[in-house]
Amino acid sequence: MAVYKILKKDGNAKRAEFQTVHGTIQTPVFMNVGTAAAIKGAVSTEDLEQIKTQVELSNTYHLHVRPGDELIHDLGGLHKFMVWDKPILTDSGGFQVFSLAKLRKIKEEGVHFHSHVDGRKIFMGPEESMQIQSNLASTIAMAFDECPSSVADRSYVQKSVDRTARWLVRCQEEMKRLNALERTINKEQLLFGINQGAIYEDIRISHAKQISDLNLDGYAVGGLAVGESHEEMYRILDAVVPNLPEDKPTYLMGVGTPANILEAVERGVDFFDCVYPTRNGRHGHVYTNQGKRNLFNQKYAKDTRPIEEGCQCPACRRYSRAYIRHLLKAKEMLGMRLCVLHNLYFYNTMMEEIRDAIEKGQYRSYKEEKLYGMEAQP
Repeated sequence: MAVYKILKKDGNAKRAEFQTVHGTIQTPVFMNVGTAAAIKGAVSTEDLEQIKTQVELSNTYHLHVRPGDELIHDLGGLHKFMVWDKPILTDSGGFQVFSLAKLRKIKEEGVHFHSHVDGRKIFMGPEESMQIQSNLASTIAMAFDECPSSVADRSYVQKSVDRTARWLVRCQEEMKRLNALERTINKEQLLFGINQGAIYEDIRISHAKQISDLNLDGYAVGGLAVGESHEEMYRILDAVVPNLPEDKPTYLMGVGTPANILEAVERGVDFFDCVYPTRNGRHGHVYTNQGKRNLFNQKYAKDTRPIEEGCQCPACRRYSRAYIRHLLKAKEMLGMRLCVLHNLYFYNTMMEEIRDAIEKGQYRSYKEEKLYGMEAQP
């Protein structure tokens, strides 16, 4: 069992440590998303170390489809495969099953669907998801769940959440079995459950209380940032987080913008992940303390300054806005790579600042100052 220790609270904001078999995670933390065991944008494991990455996140569904989780198991697990010795979280594949598969059939035992790569038939249920994640040997495995649409009607959401709750018990039982097997690489693999319920507060709260009783290693809030407004997301967090165990880490899945993270930390969230910094970086959009910049803009054609003055990321230490803009315009991969490195460094550094502000009891003023700066137009 992992050890989660709150070091300081500032309002509801928590500064904590989470000890795992692959090292201690300082929270709040942003997990850098490497869907297919690599960060998109030609980012290497050495790069991850340079840009202050604590946790890398990979995707169960994508790695199951290609190259195959059994192959990764036979090569010693995801840590050896990637040459990364710090924590890795794998999501359960549930979100991809429900978002990518055009043809799918949900039953109590699990979901039948077709691969988005080659169309072959695949079945995934709680046991299969746990088995794949055990083969990957990640530090933290996510429970298999259904992520209903935020605009789904109430009766469908209730049935979906009830099934997700039943699936979670099966996930817990299967992980216990797998962690006891001789062939299992990581016998200390942790399990996080996922709270669902779309934008219905009462369903969310009831489900949060139900899964809290299972004494899992951590708890996630899923099914947000999928179409609802920011205000609705914050309303759900205000309702749900107080009903999850305070002495366990809380993870807001797939979120989000720097502003989303700042607001969610204030509501007691520890873990975050999102593709925004990498996806935006690949399109020349870079985050700064003065707002987001589009390096394709003509005004940067002769700009010899770094992306952000004072930034110590690999891009800003050496290269100018003008040069990076040229690379992007010429479709040189280095342009994308430098923007992605900058954005991930910006996020990871912001998390450092957040942890420092909570420790000092100054989180509210830090948040307001950070938001004010980022709303400026560079």
